[in-house]
Amino acid sequence: MRCLIVEDDPTLAAQLAQAMTEGGFVTDVFHDGPAAEFAGATEPYDVAVLDLGLPGMSGIEVLTRWRAQGVTMPVLILTARGDWSDKVAGFRAGADDYAVKPFRLDEVVLRAQTLVRRAAGHARVVLTAGPLAYDTQLGVITRDGVALKLTPFETRILGYLMHHPDRIVSRTELSEHLYDADSDRDFKSIEVVIGRLRRKIGDGLIETRRGEGYVLRRPA
Repeated sequence: MRCLIVEDDPTLAAQLAQAMTEGGFVTDVFHDGPAAEFAGATEPYDVAVLDLGLPGMSGIEVLTRWRAQGVTMPVLILTARGDWSDKVAGFRAGADDYAVKPFRLDEVVLRAQTLVRRAAGHARVVLTAGPLAYDTQLGVITRDGVALKLTPFETRILGYLMHHPDRIVSRTELSEHLYDADSDRDFKSIEVVIGRLRRKIGDGLIETRRGEGYVLRRPA
């Protein structure tokens, strides 16, 4: 999953990026409102972690502009302790959840994972597709209860497909959600990894639709 982090404190932003990366996300970090507003409106993020006190444009204004432009990604706002007015303003602007500073980094990761699952229509922590199960908090995928030996990139690809089962996912969509803004998006690498995943999880679960993309099937 791809996460947009907007935090003007460089130290906290770096800590958030590291925690989110360890939680299975690829991250882009911005430190001011105008740059974050543009990125969120033009890139397909799965979730945003948004501080409200930003230079150039407040977090509330950034969020308001996103929603006015039809940006529907879940947004987790960061608020100061006890400042209820910020929380109310955030929810009215279109926020989905909040974390109060000072917060535990793992709390932010768990809240972000929950927002991504719910946005994809999943209420449970563990996603299933036939013999496969994906623990979104632990980042572990199993087949018939046995943990698969997957690389981080393999886990990201299979995890994304498990968030969107029985739906065609194009290579472009996969690349947009697997790489950060500074990475080269390599379709050939995705094809190679899909081939490896088929060998690891068993034939027939991932279908290739020529010219369209991939489908993870959930057997009846």
